[in-house]
Amino acid sequence: MSKNISIAVLPFKNMSSDVENEYFCDGITEEIINALAKIGKLKVTSRTSSFHFKNKEIPIAEIANKLNVSIVLEGSVRLAGKMIRITAQLIQAEGDFHFWSETWDRELQNIFEIQDEISLLIADKIRENFGHFELEDHLVKKQTNDINAYEYSLMAKFHKGKWNPDDVKIAEDYYLKALHLDPKHVESIIGLSDVYSFMAMTGLMPFMEAWGKTSKLVDQAFALDPNNPEIYYQKANSAFFTDCSFEESFLHASKSIQLKPNYVEAQQFLSFLHVLAGNKEKAKEHLDIALGIDPLSQETLFFSAYFDYMTENYSSALKKLNETLEVNPKNLPSHAVKCTCLLKMGQYDEVIQYFDDLEVEVAEGERLGAIGLGYAMKGDAENRSKYIDILREKAKSADGFTADSFLFMIYAATGDMENAFDWISSGIKTKASLLLLRYSDPIINPIKSDPRYKDFHKVLFPTGGNRVVKTRKKPLLDQETSNKYKVNLLEFVQKEEPYLDPSLTLRSLADQIQIHPNQLSWLLNDNIGKSFNEFINAYRIEAFKIRVQDPKNANFTLLGMAYDCGFNSKTVFNTYFKKETGLTPKQFVKQL
Repeated sequence: MSKNISIAVLPFKNMSSDVENEYFCDGITEEIINALAKIGKLKVTSRTSSFHFKNKEIPIAEIANKLNVSIVLEGSVRLAGKMIRITAQLIQAEGDFHFWSETWDRELQNIFEIQDEISLLIADKIRENFGHFELEDHLVKKQTNDINAYEYSLMAKFHKGKWNPDDVKIAEDYYLKALHLDPKHVESIIGLSDVYSFMAMTGLMPFMEAWGKTSKLVDQAFALDPNNPEIYYQKANSAFFTDCSFEESFLHASKSIQLKPNYVEAQQFLSFLHVLAGNKEKAKEHLDIALGIDPLSQETLFFSAYFDYMTENYSSALKKLNETLEVNPKNLPSHAVKCTCLLKMGQYDEVIQYFDDLEVEVAEGERLGAIGLGYAMKGDAENRSKYIDILREKAKSADGFTADSFLFMIYAATGDMENAFDWISSGIKTKASLLLLRYSDPIINPIKSDPRYKDFHKVLFPTGGNRVVKTRKKPLLDQETSNKYKVNLLEFVQKEEPYLDPSLTLRSLADQIQIHPNQLSWLLNDNIGKSFNEFINAYRIEAFKIRVQDPKNANFTLLGMAYDCGFNSKTVFNTYFKKETGLTPKQFVKQL
């Protein structure tokens, strides 16, 4: 397959009488997204961008165009007592072609088995139509034996996704309820750790207390599920913000992507790490992947703005930051970067007054630091000295890490080399929380020409993120085995005519010729040069051509003969016939 296949999973519609079941529909959608995201060669649009279209009546072609995908999955969920009905259909964006649909009626207690069955079937149908990728035997594993714990976790995730103080506290409560029922529910442990890391970075809980809770939960989750990509993402954040270890953070984030290539948060974080280390091209590479997966996300837009800021494209950064703030005026990271961006653009007075009328609670260290930096860069020596004293006093408090980091930025921005490098030296020893974040900031450009800067850079970014090396994967079959299987396949198809069975699938054909489905998929795509459907439907077309020319079949309709040849859809028959011959079936018959 020459390029990645792309799909967006739209939010499944709630067909239940109880509107409160919306969280369950969202949960089903997200589980399918997560399952498909494990497939390396399948580009899966992230939840954030897919959910942008929730409850909006927009044509599929338009959605596909905005998300830059070739396939769209849509469906619905109906809960009734202990039963659940799920419907799903796959649509090829080009031509609005509905090429597969299915309905499942199952017991709610078996929800994880249902999700696995649906995800595997969807993946199978995609590769049958569009090309090879490898599939594991299972894409969804059973999370818990307690369906109530699972439901609490879905409610928690529903509120956590809103990322505001009130809903995050509701999410915390639901996660705690889920863990009360099942203390080993990994998804709830990870979700709760994410809640506390959010609280740490937004001041909803004392920084070290919140990160301490996060680290404890991450260790607990890791002991239960050491191959969970979300755990490695949390480890990456913890290593960065609490251990001041770029190397550990980078390795954890890389492992997260290795386990889940479509993990947009980890892709963004790797872009962030690379740009801090000075690897602009690699940072852009991961940012582009994130933008491809999640093009409508405000968080991805923020990371794009941050990349522009760090590469000193301030006008572009400011434009994007303002876009994020129009959507969410309480976006604290955007306010913080916007202030430093304005300072680099020389708008010192605007920064000094920035927080006066802002209707959002900002950490005191952030507010004082921005004002002090504004005065310092403006050249106001009196107020510079005044705010340095204020920040020094604030830095002594338990949550004084932000104020402390602004002291460094003021020293560096005004060329106070000795105090700046003394702070760096001390920060390395104490593992200052924001040292890695501040060290590459354009604000401190005045000290970057000093030889000591490069020396400390090697200490903080020892490998610069160049340790991870991608290895090429070996083909599933060697040349000799591939040729042998190809001969067996072609002889079997010509002799046994399995294509006449309309229910034939890649998996059932693989069983018949005693080969693994992944190997058959690879063989068809890399050796024969066709997807499963292209391969099988070509035989069906040839069978139709023979039948339609036989006088004995003169009384049969064209569609009837197509069905006899293995087609089970008029649309599929017409589409493939024209693709193979360049004619419609009627034009072909008329030509005869």
